[in-house]
Parts: sequence; C-alpha cells; structure tokens
Amino acid sequence: MNKIFSPVVIHLMVIFTFTASFNAPVLAETQPSNTQLENKQGLPLEELRNFSDIFARIKSDYVEEVDDKELLNNAIRGMLSGLDPHSTYMDPDEYKELKIGTSGQFGGLGIQVGIEDGLVKVISPIDDTPAFRAGLKAGDLIVRLDDKPVKGMSLNDAVNIMRGKPGTTIELTIVREDVIDPLVFKIERAIIKVKSVKSQMLENDYAYIRISTFQSHTSRHLTEALNDLKKENKNPLKGLVLDLRNNPGGVLNAAAEVSDTFLDKGLIVYTKGRIKNSYFEFKAKPGDKLDGIPMVVLINEGSASASEIVAGALQDHNRAVIMGSKSFGKGSVQTIQELRSGAAVKFTTARYFTPAGRSIQAEGIIPDIVLADMKLTAVKSNGIKRLKEADLSGHISNPNGVKRKGKNKKATEASQKNDDQLTDDYQIKEALNVLKGLNIFHKKQAKKE
Repeated sequence: MNKIFSPVVIHLMVIFTFTASFNAPVLAETQPSNTQLENKQGLPLEELRNFSDIFARIKSDYVEEVDDKELLNNAIRGMLSGLDPHSTYMDPDEYKELKIGTSGQFGGLGIQVGIEDGLVKVISPIDDTPAFRAGLKAGDLIVRLDDKPVKGMSLNDAVNIMRGKPGTTIELTIVREDVIDPLVFKIERAIIKVKSVKSQMLENDYAYIRISTFQSHTSRHLTEALNDLKKENKNPLKGLVLDLRNNPGGVLNAAAEVSDTFLDKGLIVYTKGRIKNSYFEFKAKPGDKLDGIPMVVLINEGSASASEIVAGALQDHNRAVIMGSKSFGKGSVQTIQELRSGAAVKFTTARYFTPAGRSIQAEGIIPDIVLADMKLTAVKSNGIKRLKEADLSGHISNPNGVKRKGKNKKATEASQKNDDQLTDDYQIKEALNVLKGLNIFHKKQAKKE
C-alpha cells in the first residue's frame, strides 16, 4: 500500500563494521592509501575514525556507563533526523505504535504533528477528536507536554507522551501566532476513530463533501457519498464544495483516486527521486462522476501532502476553483523500510509533482481566490421593516401584471436548516456564492450559443 508519508517497502539493512583499531601499522607498498580506499569503496574513512573515536571516548569517560545498543540507536536517530523533518528511526516498539496509528483506530488526542525549530508543530487537528474539540489549530507550536519542555525532544518521544490510555488527560502548552501569552489546553485522550468522508446538501442542487484524511477506502466512501447526495437532491447537482481544510494527507493511492473521481483524462501526479524505482505516475481514467459541474476546493495551511495532490491536480486541469489560504507545502514522499531487528527507518525517497510539473515542496498550493479565516455573525434586526416601492402609497403598477414567484416553502426550510449548521463558516458561504455565480455565467453563455 502506497502512502504519501510511508509506502511500505521491505529492505535489508546495509551493515558496515568497524575494525577494533585504526592505529595498526600497515605497509604503504602493500596497502592502498586512504584516498584510494575512499575512491574505491565510497567510505569516508576519516569520519568513520572520528565516529569510532567518539564512541570509545563515551564508553570510557562518560560520567555514567552507557549501553552500546543505546549509543548506536542514538547515532542512527541523529543520522536520520539530520536529513529532514520527516526522516526518522523507529525501534521495534515505536514501529509497532506507528502501525497501530495507521490502522484507523488508536488512543490519543487526534492531531497530525511535525517538528519545527525543535518544537512540535500542529499540522492539523483531525475532525471530531479531542484536539479538534479543544480548539487546537494548524500552526500551533507545542512547548510543553504536562510539565515536560518539548525543546530538544524527538518527535517520536513527543508522540509517545501524547498517546495514552483513553480517559486519561494531558496538559498542552501552546504558542500561537498573533496571541501574546501561551495557551494551555487540558485534553482527555480518547480512542481516535477517523471517518474520512462526510457529506450534506448546502441547499437545493449544491452539495458539500468534507474529506478529513486520505485512507485506503476514502475513494469508495466518496463515491457512495456522491451517490447519496444525488438521490437526496433528486435533480442533477449544480455544484460541489470539496473541503480539504486541515486534511494532513494520508494514502497516496487514495489521493490519486479522489482526483480521478472528478477528472476525465490526463496526468494526476508523478513522483521523482534519485533511484530509478522512485518514479511512478498516476493517470485519470475516463469518466467524471460529476459530469463537469462546477467545483470549489477549500484548502488552508493545514492541508498537506495528499490534500495538496488533489488540489494541485484539479487546479492544473482547470477542473475546480481553489479557495482559502496557501497550503502546508509537503511535497515529499517517505518510504518505510523494515529492518531484520523489527525496527524500521523512514526517510524521504522522492518528491511529487502536479500535472503541470510543479513541485510544491516548501511552497504549497496557492489558491485561485484567497480567503481569510473568519466567522460570520448575523446582524440583529431592530424589528422595523424597511420600506420598498410596493409599500409606497399610489405606486404605479407593474406592466407585466404578475408577481415574481418565490421559493417553495419546503426548499426554503431545507436551505435554512443547512444555513443554521454552517452559519459561522465564512469560507463555505463564499464557496457556495462562487458556485452560484459560475452557474449563472454558464447559463448565460449557453443562451448566447
């Protein structure tokens, strides 16, 4: 199963050994020089000597006795963490936790995290989880876990602390942009069950689908949701809002399949790395399940990885209007390689590119329409009805002799019900307005033709 953050590939670890002493005399005429050895074998011998020397000094001189295994594991961790924020070493227990975490159900807070400047950064809270309900936001920096400072802590250690038995609590101290004082959240852990697809009608003929993460069955659940919405609406749909805000990514295949749902042909995404088998591409199969009706895709700074694949593909094919704020910018692919010991290494093996050849690594997807993250509040009426022409005494009659028909009562009530549910979501409201505008434009263009 390919994952944008961890396509599992089994490899054997390359083991290299150190000689007991680098000081043994050698004969120049019978032994190749260090430079010759480095050129022939590709091994930086001077650096390996430094490693061996430091290892020996720690073993003999450190204030406390240190286990060889611990020293070597720490060396491996440092080697991988020095590559990029997404490369890491996992001992057998940590690897087991990772597999539990990707199974779709686990005990924890419900946040996708990364490392930034030695602190744990919230990439996005997962919908309907303790972290989401507590009010954590994408971009928050976690500086303390209970009474433990996060600075200098590995990402695996931080994740292990945040995970725990459901029903237990943990206190997170957060630094948030534009907020002067640190924020403290006391959150109760729970079993995290991620439902990746949610849907509803915004109003007659206009649908809304929320994808919170990309799992192996997301594409199938998306198709089921579209079919249910079509049945509920009875008439053909006129527009869809696809909400990918705060979606941290997930399975690469799922992102490609979701994109394919709305595309009729063409390239969706391709990956390219240093080794030959790192290149692969996904292409759309014939058949757009929405028959080309207008779409708006909502993204924000918490939309990462697989979310950016979908937004980038639909943007490059001019299939959807992208709205919101610039996405997270994770355009790299990580491979998990399991070791014989039961441990595993995860490191970056490729970058992915949108159909137009754009790498969004550290750049993100730039929306077609930039929207601020705001809330809407209704203006309270003072009870005084404004006068209109029809209210004026002696107004002249309408020459057509008919009154304009209003919406039927059932449609109005249905619309009001959904409006109430989304009253505070400014971006969804704006996305709906764009869809309506696109439909009006297309109708006028069709009449001209």
